[in-house]
Amino acid sequence: MPQHVMPITGIDTHAHIFSRDLPLTENRRYSPDYDALVESYLAHLEHCGLSHGVLVQPSFLGINNNFMVAALRVYPERLRGTAVVSPEVSDAELDELEKAGVVGVRLNLVGLPLEDYSQPRWKNFFKKMVDRNWSVEIQRAMEDLCLVVPVLLDTGVSVIIDHFGLPAGCIDPEIPEHQAFLSLLPDAPVWIKLSATYRSKATQEQAATMVDLLRKAYGHSDHFLWGSDWPHTRFEKQTNYDAQFSIMNSLLPDAMERRKVLVDNPARLFKFNP
Repeated sequence: MPQHVMPITGIDTHAHIFSRDLPLTENRRYSPDYDALVESYLAHLEHCGLSHGVLVQPSFLGINNNFMVAALRVYPERLRGTAVVSPEVSDAELDELEKAGVVGVRLNLVGLPLEDYSQPRWKNFFKKMVDRNWSVEIQRAMEDLCLVVPVLLDTGVSVIIDHFGLPAGCIDPEIPEHQAFLSLLPDAPVWIKLSATYRSKATQEQAATMVDLLRKAYGHSDHFLWGSDWPHTRFEKQTNYDAQFSIMNSLLPDAMERRKVLVDNPARLFKFNP
């Protein structure tokens, strides 16, 4: 192993960095009044014995990924990125993002009307993702995921679902839309982040139930990921990094499965060196 390659002890797949003086998008749901810098994030990783992380472009910064890209260039071995781009993004821009360590894009659909993702503009966009072996990350409430995910899967792209799929409290197989989503999971390139239970107002017991439901739906845990969701925007006073790491450990008590979720699964999806 080359000496400059840091051994992977754990990968946090969902964190945001930003500065309060960056230009913000219009019609945003949140405006930060503090800085969340990459050095602070890396300190949290190290405190919890984790080695690597995936930065996710926050929605309030729109498609200007420059702040995230700058951090990726400083820490190319330790960090990867998930960008936000226009569906009309050029190949040249994608090339530059890829060189910096971006390995996927995010569609934050919370609060937005759903589009017809089978339209040519979207099909062309998803084809670009498939050609680069990038993932497409979706943030949307559980009730609507079965309207979005199958269209993306038809394009051949790998799909990541944020924050347990944002159910209200808990995933409930008795709700038709929830069951429709669960039925998509076996043998499909759908990955799900066991993260941010506070965004669903889920209790620890409900979170454990969701992990069990998802494990049974998949038939395995090979597509589980974990993310801290640091710095927990809009919930900064309710939780912190250590608390989220502790929740993950309690949800995944088996050491072999926990290693799979923290190391094996994200390493192959986000293109970290083994």
